[in-house]
Amino acid sequence: MVDRRRILQATAAVGAATVISQRAGWAWAVERGRAGTLDPTTIPKYTTPLAVPSVMPPAHRGEGGVARYLIGIRQFRQQILPSDLPQTTVWGYGDVSRPGTFRTPSDTIEAHVDRPVRVTWVNDLVDSYGDFRPHLLPVDPTLHWANPPGGDAGRDSRPTFTSTPGPYRGPVPLITHLHGGHTHEESDGYPEAWYLPKARNIPAGYATVGTFYDEFGAEFEQRNGVAWKPGTATFQYTNDQRASTLWYHDHTLGVTRVNVYAGLAGFYLLRGGKSDLPPGVLPGPAPQLGDKTGTRYYEIPVVVQDRSFNADGSLFYPASRAFADDAGPYIPEGPFPPIWNPEFFANTIMVNGNTWPDLEVEPRRYRLRLLNGCNGRVLIMKVATDPLAPRPAPVALPIWQIGNDGGFLPKPAKLQELRMGPAERADVIVDFTGLREGTELYLINEGPDEPYNGTFNPSDPATTGQVMRFTVGRLTGKDRSTPPEDLDLPFIKPIGPADNTRRLSLDEELGHEQSIELLLGTVDEHGHAMPMHWDHPITEDPKLNATEIWELHNFSVDAHPIHLHLVQFEILGRGVDGKTPPEPGERGTKDTVIALPGEITRVKAKFDLAGQYVWHCHLLEHEDNEMMRPYRVG
Repeated sequence: MVDRRRILQATAAVGAATVISQRAGWAWAVERGRAGTLDPTTIPKYTTPLAVPSVMPPAHRGEGGVARYLIGIRQFRQQILPSDLPQTTVWGYGDVSRPGTFRTPSDTIEAHVDRPVRVTWVNDLVDSYGDFRPHLLPVDPTLHWANPPGGDAGRDSRPTFTSTPGPYRGPVPLITHLHGGHTHEESDGYPEAWYLPKARNIPAGYATVGTFYDEFGAEFEQRNGVAWKPGTATFQYTNDQRASTLWYHDHTLGVTRVNVYAGLAGFYLLRGGKSDLPPGVLPGPAPQLGDKTGTRYYEIPVVVQDRSFNADGSLFYPASRAFADDAGPYIPEGPFPPIWNPEFFANTIMVNGNTWPDLEVEPRRYRLRLLNGCNGRVLIMKVATDPLAPRPAPVALPIWQIGNDGGFLPKPAKLQELRMGPAERADVIVDFTGLREGTELYLINEGPDEPYNGTFNPSDPATTGQVMRFTVGRLTGKDRSTPPEDLDLPFIKPIGPADNTRRLSLDEELGHEQSIELLLGTVDEHGHAMPMHWDHPITEDPKLNATEIWELHNFSVDAHPIHLHLVQFEILGRGVDGKTPPEPGERGTKDTVIALPGEITRVKAKFDLAGQYVWHCHLLEHEDNEMMRPYRVG
């Protein structure tokens, strides 16, 4: 895979010094279809204030103890680039009765521990005539994917072709997953429970729902007394878990990468209960419904994503496998998908829906709820004084991590840098106390512009090596929050002893040293990987209420952020023997863990809800091409 990585690095880093000069590198990439036509070095930085996600308004407030939401997915235009550049057509979630609420990232759902939330998710990707909208981005129809053209018999399959096809242009299947949620199977967002919009021009013979849609719809009606309507699915989140930073995003089989890249993601913040801290201990307030314009926030959700653009403002995403390498021949003459790319690293950083924003901060403490929302980029972030400083850059301020995927840590961790794989969350405090007005600091990224494997070259300091700027303003009131080093965080109940241990494999199928597909599987008694596809029989079948250790043996050359649905797990260790302790920010409980190549990553979880779920790599390009497996509890 050396050629593929060299090209990816040249493109994402805009021609890093190891290849050719920056401007020549970008021009070279554009000429070969390997970059968007908007040069990232020409995009002004830090001219746009950081957008703070608003709170999603419920359709009904807590009737019967359940807060109800009616949330649609629509297409719209948004000013992602600075205001002197064109707008970008994207997708996002919003309240169907309030068109102005649609944005990417989408509004935050605020929830409380042990208070259920019910959401009806509406696939509203239709135009003003009621016709379906095709995808904004190229969809590879040769993968094992939702496949509506296959009809009921061929849906959720890998179709066959007599000639190499172009991208799919039909109605878009969607299904939303609450990432990190402790959720019954019918409300989890299973990849084969997708549904098309209720459009007037769905082609004859198309499957309009996925394989599990009807089964889960009937199960939801039996459990909650509500029937699903065409073009929608209603889910109920019980919120019977620790207070934590969750997020929601599309999870449709074989098209998650393009659906999320188009904009389908938002925060879901779970508060309260014994696993939270009393008001006033941490920096606040956070956004709330009914806030007046100009309200100052000291707790802010922050999602970091990478995107590439064309000169007209449109999103750029590869339309051919030739973007990445010279793999071939393509299906059906050979094994290689013609459009799918093994990874994608865009050349611009976007934070809360804007490129390289600026946040005016007071000289006080701020709580940032960080999410790595990139398709495939591992971020290694730190606060620095000079965004262009030679890497590794000196640290200007520490990052105090107080929580991760599953809620608060056992104790605060003072970090010089913060590593986050795709889908991981970090609840952090940055203390600007004592800084003079006018001081400028930068959140930078030293993660690679290529697949992460533990050793790498940092990203391009001029583009993807910068994330956002902090500009210190004047203090408007006393900071009464507790210094992070003095925080006493809530108790975490240990999971308990394990009943069973499973040995599982992470692997990659290559052809001529180029990637064909990524695979999960088991490990046999001789220590060899036994890779499996999505549709192979289920091999992971924990008993109800069993506690298991899963040993993830990474036989590939790249790191993979592995996510288990349903559960929050403890990381027991990693390394060649699986015994190296987790990092301070990985303690407590998590739902996503970076599994490094050549290592064994050991996690422990209790499987306490019966049903069918999935575990997968959260590099979205990998997930969409076989690096996902179903598992069944009970």
